[in-house]
Amino acid sequence: MAVVLAFAGSNSSVSINFKLINFTVSLLQSHEVKSINLANYPFPMYSYDEEKNNGYDTALISLKNEIKNSDGILIAVNEHNGHPSAYFKNLIDWLSRIERKFLADKKIFLMATSGGQRGAISALEVVENLLPRFGAEITATFSLPSFGENFDEEKGIMHEELATAHKKALQLFLSKL
Repeated sequence: MAVVLAFAGSNSSVSINFKLINFTVSLLQSHEVKSINLANYPFPMYSYDEEKNNGYDTALISLKNEIKNSDGILIAVNEHNGHPSAYFKNLIDWLSRIERKFLADKKIFLMATSGGQRGAISALEVVENLLPRFGAEITATFSLPSFGENFDEEKGIMHEELATAHKKALQLFLSKL
């Protein structure tokens, strides 16, 4: 049984990416899963001065330890103006200051969704190229376009082809754990 950590790269209390995470977690069987809502983790903007003067937040250290203790990670990244949110980038900056290879040997299922037809694919691609710098192995990716049309909180992914693609990507991720 693998330990899977799951979170969205958003600090929004109504994050559609966190809804995608919750749906994906509901499909996991026979694995220990810890889902974290990063809306409950406010971090200051990274700067050398902030790090020097205040050190590392205990919640940040706790998150780094959750990552270290997991076998695989589900991440759904949100997109702001074609890039991952400043919040998510800031989180990566802080985690990499504690330990450069904070994702060493971690298998990642990277997802993204948005209300638009591109499904946050630009942010997904940026993060797909960024995380291996910190030791991650991206084992699968999935983008869900037009969230409002293709997702129902009770039924999950409504579009048959997208639901099949999501399931295949999840199975590929799980096969690598």
